[in-house]
Amino acid sequence: MSRIHPIDVILATIILMRDRRLDVDDPLQSSILISLRGWSQISFRLNDRVILVEAMLSQPILLGLMLEYFKPGSNVPKEYAYYYAGGIVATTGLSMFLINQFQFNGFHIGMKLRVACCSLVYRKSLRLSRSALGDTAAGKVVNLLSNDVSRFDILLMFLNQLWLAPLIAIIVMYLIVAETGVPGAVGVIVVFLVVPLQCKFVRVPFNVTALATELKSEIRIIRKTSFLRGIFMSFNMCTTRLAVFSTLITLVLQGNRLSADRVFVYVSYFNILCFSMSSMFVRAIAEVAEAYVSINRLQEFLLLDEFIKMEKTTNGSLMHKKLTDRDGVSLKNVTAKWNESSSDNTLEKLFLNANKGKLVAIIGQVGSGKSSLLQAILGELPISSGSCLVNGSLSYACQEPWVFAATIRQNIVFGTPFDQKRYDEVVRVCALVRDFEQFPQGDLTLVGERGTSLSGGQKARVNLARAVYNEADIYLLDDPLSAVDTHVGKHLFDECINSYLKHKTRILVTHQLQYLKDADNIVIIKQGQIQMQGSYADLMKSEIDYAKLLGVEELDEIEDIVDYKTEADQENTRLPRILRQFSRMSTRSTQSKVSRRSSIALENEIVELDPLSSDHIEKSSKGKIGKSVYIQYMMAGTNICGFLGVVLMFLLSQGAASGADYWMVTQEESLAYYDQLPDNYTELNQSFVDTNVILIPREDIFSTETSLFIYTAIIVFLLVITFSRAIIFYVMCMKSSQGLHNSMFNGITKTRMRFFDVNPSGRVLNRFSKDIGSVDEILPKALLDATQILVTALGALVVSVIINYLFIIPVCVIGFICYFIRELYLKISKDLKRLEGITKSPVFTHLNATLQGLSTIRAYKAQDILRNEFDKHQDLHSSAYFLFIGTSVTFGFYLDLFSLIFISLVTFSFLLMEETFGGNVGLAITQSLGLVGLLQWGIRQSAEVSNSMMSVERVLEYKYLEEEPLLESAPDKLPASDWPSKGLIQFEHTSMKYVETDPHVLKDLNITIRPSEKVGIVGRTGAGKSSLISALFRLARVEGTIRIDGIDTKDIGLQDLRSRISIIPQDPVLFSGTLRKNLDPFDHFSDFDLWNALEDVELKDSYDSGDGLRSKVTEGGSNFSVGQRQLICLARAILQEQ
Repeated sequence: MSRIHPIDVILATIILMRDRRLDVDDPLQSSILISLRGWSQISFRLNDRVILVEAMLSQPILLGLMLEYFKPGSNVPKEYAYYYAGGIVATTGLSMFLINQFQFNGFHIGMKLRVACCSLVYRKSLRLSRSALGDTAAGKVVNLLSNDVSRFDILLMFLNQLWLAPLIAIIVMYLIVAETGVPGAVGVIVVFLVVPLQCKFVRVPFNVTALATELKSEIRIIRKTSFLRGIFMSFNMCTTRLAVFSTLITLVLQGNRLSADRVFVYVSYFNILCFSMSSMFVRAIAEVAEAYVSINRLQEFLLLDEFIKMEKTTNGSLMHKKLTDRDGVSLKNVTAKWNESSSDNTLEKLFLNANKGKLVAIIGQVGSGKSSLLQAILGELPISSGSCLVNGSLSYACQEPWVFAATIRQNIVFGTPFDQKRYDEVVRVCALVRDFEQFPQGDLTLVGERGTSLSGGQKARVNLARAVYNEADIYLLDDPLSAVDTHVGKHLFDECINSYLKHKTRILVTHQLQYLKDADNIVIIKQGQIQMQGSYADLMKSEIDYAKLLGVEELDEIEDIVDYKTEADQENTRLPRILRQFSRMSTRSTQSKVSRRSSIALENEIVELDPLSSDHIEKSSKGKIGKSVYIQYMMAGTNICGFLGVVLMFLLSQGAASGADYWMVTQEESLAYYDQLPDNYTELNQSFVDTNVILIPREDIFSTETSLFIYTAIIVFLLVITFSRAIIFYVMCMKSSQGLHNSMFNGITKTRMRFFDVNPSGRVLNRFSKDIGSVDEILPKALLDATQILVTALGALVVSVIINYLFIIPVCVIGFICYFIRELYLKISKDLKRLEGITKSPVFTHLNATLQGLSTIRAYKAQDILRNEFDKHQDLHSSAYFLFIGTSVTFGFYLDLFSLIFISLVTFSFLLMEETFGGNVGLAITQSLGLVGLLQWGIRQSAEVSNSMMSVERVLEYKYLEEEPLLESAPDKLPASDWPSKGLIQFEHTSMKYVETDPHVLKDLNITIRPSEKVGIVGRTGAGKSSLISALFRLARVEGTIRIDGIDTKDIGLQDLRSRISIIPQDPVLFSGTLRKNLDPFDHFSDFDLWNALEDVELKDSYDSGDGLRSKVTEGGSNFSVGQRQLICLARAILQEQ
């Protein structure tokens, strides 16, 4: 696939078309849908479409001529009848061939359009401005790739029906009216009354999707609209019979006599009309409606503000004035803010020079604008006035370490040419040598998503090593020392920042005040303004109160005590107090989004990766879908009685449909036959040689009026049972989908933490987006189609066998062959569908990782590397999908081929029989003709059901994840309501490991922490400090005993344990919503309590004005600085302690 349709060629075509045809404000509209290479590709050769229309419309004419042969007293030669029969078979075969070709072309071009749109979305993601990124949740971007662009896969197959179906309808209308006059017009009116009603409900997404601003709302709306659409689409089987019924009633009321040859010509015409309008045209409207909504979402995303390296600032100041050779970075009167509409500036009137080879230290309170200053230098923060001049290349280490799921070496090299000597030196100065020795595969060890297998300090050093390895003139280091211990921090500063990079321009944001003596220039920022800058000596001489604020009197003490060699020495060393003041003013800076990070496998020909461990590989089941999956899906929405009731309704509806056709034929044929006989039935009966043939008197035959009354009753029953069946069926499917979703959500919320360590977020998102979307939308439609067509085909075959019992032989043979082909197809398609699902996950994970590290990616100018990697994931997925659609169309073609053989047998067999009613011939042939497209679509949909059941299977896998033990305490083990009241914590021979097969990370600990003690846990990065907290919360497998106030934590439920302990996480976690919801998710506290907690962490003044507790928190808290997030987490813990 990637060789035939490489993504770069497809995307280049789309972009070229967009640039030629579309305005700047219209990046994705109908012009892109018109073609990838012009009109000819989407129209799929107009001549072939005309031939298909001619072939379809020839069948009723040929059928009428053939039925003339079977009329009593007909003068049509038998050889002519053979010609007509051959014409029916030939036109059917031609239609079959063309339709399969159109389906393949439609799927093919739809896939190309989807791939191109996915790449457009990804490329736009790389260009998003920071403000646009802050307002766009990663889940919404993933939803664009998982659901919205998937509309294009089948859109192109139906798009031509918007003009082709009305054209066919006009021709058929003319033929019907010319054939019957007013009665035919009545039937046509019935069809065109039903079609707008169907279109009304399939266009629901045009209006309601605009209201769906949250995922929960969207799911509810999708299910409701699918429910209504499914009900009215299920009336397809009734539309033809309603139209024929209306026409026949009108004919009888006009006093016309019904004849088989004419009735089945009408039926054939109405079959074509209803198939074109009620089925294909309505489906085309539905697909275009959904695609329209998706296009609007894509267009809205593509119109978001982009990151632009401005030649000028907004007030016209040039940004690239000539710098002197000694200048590295120069800021002159810089004022900047994240949102133009905001009244507060993030940075205001800044003047700063960072000369080449100098170290500039940026310090200040939490939320003062330190990180925003670096973002302005990077060009991420738009400058409102002033100028920011950069002389040389940049390298950047972000405040929140960005580590993606790849090897450690790939994280450090990050697409840069690999130099072993330089790499080894960077590893040394970043204090990673000892860590590599402890890793099982050294620097080729695979780290999980978000670097889950690394400690916080290790992630920080890998993040720093990436910046240092990148050869640049200017290094922007955003607080790289905060996550490491004092000894490692001193090594990083002395060996890396102050030695290895001594000839480079370095701008260091830090809270480690002991290193200020070595800085050439110290800049103090408060509330976005520079309060003071100068050398350390200048700072000491200053009479400003900042000397006390920064704890200058303690700097000498700090310098003296950090020079130690071993961890044992640390135990006997008095740790200094490092003064940190909390901000009184919230200057919000948009940092990297704390979204779900994912793998980025970067291009690096030198690094050879070892095979992934089994934990990190997405598992895929093989073989058939087990019966238990079907049972669990059905039982999630109903019970056994409800299921049997739905099955009975399907059988009753088809029985009514087939019964109506058979009743109409047999009664009218009986009346027509009796009209040809003499009145003396006694003499006629005695003349029969076969004594088993006895004719009943004419008066015992139902009259035409009575037959129509019975026919009307059958039609009314058919309408009622069809409507009732559709409602019950879709209610069952909605409940099943909702139940499965809730079960999967419960499964992942109760599983062990190890699951999140080894499963990238894209893999989990794929289950919640792609798989749940399949269960919500694809499975119900496919299941309804498959079941309805199955019973329809069964009804057609039963009718054919009733007419001629000899048909049972070809029915059995063809049925066996179709079943064999289906089983062969399922064996292949299931594996292809599983492969398609697995290759889709890396696309999502790659996108998530990109959004997380966008600032770093742009700072390193690695967009091309990331684009190429994304295209590789796309090509791999497209290869699997192309194989799937090719196999699917081939499967449909062979089914149609054997259906054509069956039609040939039925059609020519009547010519070999004598004394055959024309009504029986017409009924058998029309029913058989319907099997051509119907049977292959039904069996294909049954295969789609099996393939969609793999989504159910994948959902159920998460339902049955290994759960953490004892979520709820046993009644006799329930702790007291005031537990823990003292805070006595005892570790007795406690060991812990994250995986059963891994070595212990905590080994035989014996610790006692007495009530009210303040205990500091120190140690090298990776020593197990965070693991000790994990053991306390029982986030992993704990051996030995941990007691809190004398109660063994193993004896109580995890819910009771964790709800009684507060934690301030190493990585601050905030959720999208409001400040109140983040402080008090369960509404346990009053506003007074919340304000007190904010005052305790000195954040009250920041939110006292404006929206207050209703202040918006974006995804991951990205509209807050990291320090502000930590303080909000601290306030949350204070509330819980209350």
